[in-house]
Amino acid sequence: MDNELSQLLKVRRDKLKELQEKGRNPFEITKFDRQVKAQEVKDGYAGYEGKTVSVAGRVMSKRRMGKIGFSHLQDLSGQIQLVVKKDTVGEDEYEYFKKLDIGDIVGAEGEVFTTNAGEISVAVTKMTILSKSLLPLPEKFHGLQDTDLRYRQRYVDLIMNQDVKDTFIKRSKIIKSIRTYLDDMGYIEVDTPMLNTIPGGAAARPFVTHHNALDIDMYLRIATELHLKRLIVGGMEKVYEMGRQFRNEGMDIKHNPEFTSIEIYCAYADYNDMMDLTENLIRYAAREALGTEQIVYQGTEIDLSHFERLTMIDSIKKYAGVDFNEIATDQEAQAIAKEKGVEIDPIKSTRGDIIAAFFDEFVEEKLIQPTFITEYPVEISPLAKRKPTQPELTERFEVFITGREFGNAFSELNDPIDQRSRFEAQAALREKGDDEANMIDEDFLTALEYGMPPTGGLGIGIDRLVMLLTDSYSIRDVLLFPTMKPLEK
Repeated sequence: MDNELSQLLKVRRDKLKELQEKGRNPFEITKFDRQVKAQEVKDGYAGYEGKTVSVAGRVMSKRRMGKIGFSHLQDLSGQIQLVVKKDTVGEDEYEYFKKLDIGDIVGAEGEVFTTNAGEISVAVTKMTILSKSLLPLPEKFHGLQDTDLRYRQRYVDLIMNQDVKDTFIKRSKIIKSIRTYLDDMGYIEVDTPMLNTIPGGAAARPFVTHHNALDIDMYLRIATELHLKRLIVGGMEKVYEMGRQFRNEGMDIKHNPEFTSIEIYCAYADYNDMMDLTENLIRYAAREALGTEQIVYQGTEIDLSHFERLTMIDSIKKYAGVDFNEIATDQEAQAIAKEKGVEIDPIKSTRGDIIAAFFDEFVEEKLIQPTFITEYPVEISPLAKRKPTQPELTERFEVFITGREFGNAFSELNDPIDQRSRFEAQAALREKGDDEANMIDEDFLTALEYGMPPTGGLGIGIDRLVMLLTDSYSIRDVLLFPTMKPLEK
């Protein structure tokens, strides 16, 4: 097999050398005037029939029948057949066509017509090899199927698998629709630092780097929250940022060390307003990308026109049969956890922590249809405002679809005294070994002391939303270049 591949590589290089010797080096060509794309010719055939067009793309097939050659040219829009007749182009140009390899990028001019077999084609009068493919593409009928190789060589994956290309075109439409929706509502898109002296805004392990000039450690951001809330303090009122976050954690079908999220903040709003925004934003993105709110994900029908709303405690009662409204103390919570076999982190064993553990154990995977889970314990919500009637809970929600969390939001904590005490509680956890706990951000506390209006904040995982709307099983299927373990040399 290796010898066969080596021979193929040699043949292609020999063809390139021959072209160069004849003064037709494809790599010297700097531009080609493409007038139309493949699918445009097919869709508008009535207007193109009998007219000369110029097309360009990659050769995906090639065959000859005597003095006639056929190939399929592929561009972003699709494929169109090229027909090269020796009697039309002449001996030299037909020999030039014979030097084509599958994978070569060509430009062609010719007249649009329909073959006897009924295929819309271009009768070539002139062809130019614009780039020589020195490596063979995967076998035609089976394509690139090795999952690991597809992620490592996304460029080949995109060439061979049209559905992959379609996924990333939809991703672009989804992102554009989100920006359009927020811009039309008067939100301002902003940029905040990716390098921070303190990682904040989420419970996650950061990547650490070193700034040589300042001789200090810095962190790739794990969230944009604290900077965006500084802007609310500054009076910007409605802001959002969509961009990369970085978390030094494990990888699975839902997690990649770098990922895209959006965070949105609105002054004079609360978590109920953010629930409405979340519903409307997801529905709008679905309609723009797919034309419907009724979708299918991995064989399951999902109705995005309706979002259920449940408190975290009510959801545990519904799915686990345990009512934490009747469990008042940490000791009672620890006892019921032991009874139900729920594992407890020794440094996170309060009633609030155990409520969260029960939710993770019994509820999350069952939330298939769109559901808001509200009123999270204060222990796991260090940046959310307390619920006035139940101060052990917060005005926070997360949105779940297909058993996965898609977004997190709350009425933002704007009490600098309460915020400091929660940061201190997080710092104590950090000292006990919880490297995902928040650090104390003194500058953010200073900003709060200047006064932040009541504010609703929302974060949505863009990659997971794209997974949902493109029916993609793994987050790697919606990242053009997912993080991969280097191959051993």
